[in-house]
Amino acid sequence: MTNEIDMIGGKMGMVKSMCRVLQLGAEEKYSTNAYEEIDLIIIDEIDRLKIQHLEQLRDIYDQNDLAIIFIGMPGIEKRLARYPQLYSRIGFAHEFDRLSKDEIHHIMEYKWEELRLSVQLEDFANYEAVTSIIKITSGNFRLIQRLFTQIERILEINNLETITTEVVEAARDSLVIGVK
Repeated sequence: MTNEIDMIGGKMGMVKSMCRVLQLGAEEKYSTNAYEEIDLIIIDEIDRLKIQHLEQLRDIYDQNDLAIIFIGMPGIEKRLARYPQLYSRIGFAHEFDRLSKDEIHHIMEYKWEELRLSVQLEDFANYEAVTSIIKITSGNFRLIQRLFTQIERILEINNLETITTEVVEAARDSLVIGVK
C-alpha cells in the first residue's frame, strides 16, 4: 500500500503538470514534489489502514505544508492515540451526531429539488414520505444519500413524478440496511 500511495502521489504530480501545460500554456516541467500545490488531503475510512500506512501519511504531513483530514468510524481516536508520533499531530477530533429533524428536512428539500420535484409538507402524501424517510434513516446522512439514490432510480424506472411512501419503501427494500 505504501508503494501505491507513492505511485498515486507521482500521478498527481504528472496530472498537475499536464494541466498547467494544457490550460495555462506553461512550460512542461515535472516537479519531484507530488504534493507541491496540494493544501488538503481527505482520507475516508482511516480505520481500515494499517499502522505503516498511517506512518506514511504522517511522513507526507511532516514533509509538506498541507492539512490532512481523517474520517473514520467512532472509536478511531482511541486507536490513533496509541501512536503518539502520529497522534501529537492531530489538531482535534470531532464526532458527528445524527442529523436533527430540521437538518433532515433541509436535506430532503434539497434532494426533492435535485429530482426537480417540490415537497409540500401540507400534502399528506409528501408528509408520509418524509416521515418514512426520517424513520428509515434515523438521521444517518449516508443512509439518506443511499436511499435517495434508490428513490431516484425507482422514479426513473417507473416513470413516476411523485415520491410516495410506496416509492420510499421500495427504495428501502433495495438497500442492505439491516433489520426493518
